[in-house]
Amino acid sequence: MRHIHYEDTILSNITWRIARKEDAQRCYEIERSAYEGDEAATLEKIALRIAGYPQGFLVMEQEGTLIGFINSGCAWNVVMSDEAFKELVGHDAQAPKVVIMSVVIDPDWQGKGLSSSMMATFVSQMRKLGKTEIHLMCKERHVPLYEKMGYRYVRPSESDHGGMAWHEMVMPL
Repeated sequence: MRHIHYEDTILSNITWRIARKEDAQRCYEIERSAYEGDEAATLEKIALRIAGYPQGFLVMEQEGTLIGFINSGCAWNVVMSDEAFKELVGHDAQAPKVVIMSVVIDPDWQGKGLSSSMMATFVSQMRKLGKTEIHLMCKERHVPLYEKMGYRYVRPSESDHGGMAWHEMVMPL
């Protein structure tokens, strides 16, 4: 008899898909609940990201309810402190380098191991699209988590997005 762990049960009910425009409001709600102050993207930016690069906007659902997402854009040369890129200024879907803008899980679903699973699915998708690197910025407390996922620490970021200190990381694919 196989013992079923709690995490296995949760993951068995999780599905991933590309975001659709009607997901913007729910993604915005999750973004606002998970990020502090001015860190969160506006509803308009989220809608723009879905419309501008749906292949780079992965949503996670649990039995049909959207509970998390990762969104990104692509660039030939990555400048992590470029605030305009968050509005996809300079984004080129054909570029080989992926820049993650948000990795978010609804606070009610955090702490269940879902971020690692969501990131693994995202990385797999980016490999299938022929991308060569994934870049992201995170707070210092998240650096060890991303290192476990295969990211390499680059440097403290020049960005002060949302008035916070950020750290740049990269994963070669």
